[in-house]
Amino acid sequence: MTSIDLKISRLTMSRLLDGAERIAIVVLYLMMVHRFVGDLAAKPANILFILSEGMIAVMVLFRRGTEAISLRPVDWLTGVLGTALPMLYQPTGGGWSGGAMLMAAGLLISVGAKLSLRRSFGVVAANRGVKRSGLYAAVRHPMYLGYLVTYIGAFAVNPSSWNAVLLSVWLVFEVLRIYAEERILMQDPAYQEHAAKVKYRLIPGIW
Repeated sequence: MTSIDLKISRLTMSRLLDGAERIAIVVLYLMMVHRFVGDLAAKPANILFILSEGMIAVMVLFRRGTEAISLRPVDWLTGVLGTALPMLYQPTGGGWSGGAMLMAAGLLISVGAKLSLRRSFGVVAANRGVKRSGLYAAVRHPMYLGYLVTYIGAFAVNPSSWNAVLLSVWLVFEVLRIYAEERILMQDPAYQEHAAKVKYRLIPGIW
């Protein structure tokens, strides 16, 4: 098999996986909306969670493609689960009303990061271009910081052992996802320069 054949094979596999991923994320989001929409009268704060996950689903659908994407199964598993797990949250009774403020803050952070990314958005580790402006000047992965704050807020509003497990497992996969992304991005001299200037990956002063 020639290098051209390998490139075509890789591109075909990437597109097939990309299509399957888009379908899976959209289906999971619609199922999540179905679970939460009936609870909005009792817990209107959950609309923030629905909006947050809806933005992810929309950006997955309309993102820009790239050939510089990992085809490693573990990276696909990490990326897809890192996106899908919060969509498995269940609405519950009780909860802390202050969680709504956390969700709002997390949503603002992730929106700010997405405005910098535009269509350079992805679920699986890839190089879709190096972003340095806006929130990316503070931490290297501000969108994931926004997700973290949002999901903690969503758990506070909807506390349960199930949601606690999802949040904990999601955090593990999100850390793995960051390492997977940086493994690819560090091959780009522009990102090496960015990482040298912006020391922290997720939380300023911590990591």
